[in-house]
Amino acid sequence: MEERIRTLGSIHANHFSAYLDAVRLRTGRITERIRMDHPEAAAVLPFADDGRHVILVRQWRYAIGRETLEIPAGKVDPGESVEACAKRELMEETGYEARRFLPLFRYHPAIGYSNEEIAIFAASGLVKTSRREDTDEISRVEVLPWEDVLGRIHDGTITDGKTVIALCLFKSLLDREALPEDFFP
Repeated sequence: MEERIRTLGSIHANHFSAYLDAVRLRTGRITERIRMDHPEAAAVLPFADDGRHVILVRQWRYAIGRETLEIPAGKVDPGESVEACAKRELMEETGYEARRFLPLFRYHPAIGYSNEEIAIFAASGLVKTSRREDTDEISRVEVLPWEDVLGRIHDGTITDGKTVIALCLFKSLLDREALPEDFFP
């Protein structure tokens, strides 16, 4: 157990707060820890064509200084469920709605310094409903064949953690034939 002694500094932004804390380790030694309070988030792995294609988004990521290829995702709004957030983000970032949502996994992407938790869903039965709304963050939508998408991890095209986790977990469901029968009717 580590005990917070005091907060040495903090910064507050629209969607998160970061703190530099002095802490006492279980051995009694004093050190510093960074702690980020971050809202819950949701991500969705959307399948088109009854599973033959995956829809991904290209997005500029300031922290790494380059564009990435990712599944749609975003922060949960106050009072919003993670599934509602996943549905909203899918529509805003791709212009698609899904008839079926399957919860895949919940995880902490940066457990060493952040309390953020991301809920990952898979989606099928996509229907194009509108133009995508999120043109500030998303540069384009890409539709990739399922049989090619895992290779994008191995060649370094896909490096985003939530996307890698979603793709690998979904593949494990396929390999174990554990996908619900009605997911791809």
